[in-house]
Amino acid sequence: MAGEAAKPKAGGVRPDFATLGGIVLALAGIVGGLILEGGELADISQVTAALIVLGGTFGAVLINTPLGTVLLGVKGLAHVFLERKASPEALVEEIIGFASKARKAGIVSLEESVNQASDPFLMKALTLAVDGTDLQELRKMMELEIVQAEHHGESAARVFEVAGGYSPTIGIIGAVMGLIQVMKNLSDIDKVGHGIAVSFVATVYGVALSNIFLLPAANKMKARVQQEAHMREMMLEGVTGIVEGLNPKLIRSKLDAFITQKKKPAGQAAPGEPGE
Repeated sequence: MAGEAAKPKAGGVRPDFATLGGIVLALAGIVGGLILEGGELADISQVTAALIVLGGTFGAVLINTPLGTVLLGVKGLAHVFLERKASPEALVEEIIGFASKARKAGIVSLEESVNQASDPFLMKALTLAVDGTDLQELRKMMELEIVQAEHHGESAARVFEVAGGYSPTIGIIGAVMGLIQVMKNLSDIDKVGHGIAVSFVATVYGVALSNIFLLPAANKMKARVQQEAHMREMMLEGVTGIVEGLNPKLIRSKLDAFITQKKKPAGQAAPGEPGE
């Protein structure tokens, strides 16, 4: 039984092809539209504009946000490009394996196999259960961990939300700075036309950076946080059932409700959801 409980692996990471594909599609659409309109890639290739937008945006973020939170956001960026190979079904099977063993031989029998749990949160909850921690205390401790993880994840996402708010404004500043240079050359109409075109590249960079990457990245990070919290709530419910000595079939029924709910669109209740 111990081996069966350790078989399903819900961990690991893989590239998030939705993020990578979205970035490629967005850039291809913008550049493709430019070329179809008779423009050239060189028209929007301005190092100065990029320097103004990137430097100004992230400088403003550092002023607005504590350094520790900014670093948290940089680390959290990995969740935008990588996704956990989390299988709720495999996790349910793993929990049921532990539940079946505890049902037959007592919860103390899990002591040797608890370290084989695929998720650190599940391992910690099971360890507390095996150690005889009071159920209410166990719930409080693990729920606190869920809340703290959500708080850290949302703080990391806010870094990119803040950056997405500043980026378009910094782009406008870059455009105005370019127009100032244009005004110095009013006597040369060719330079005026070229200068006006170049000056607005900063605005393009600012708006594009905000709407193609920064704000979408913040929303994806928030979505990851919610997914992780949902999975942890499911694990906690499973461990609670094990501690209570519930029949594995009943535990499975409760956990299956979490999976069904996850597949439902936001705002819709899952059929057969426990009303306890």
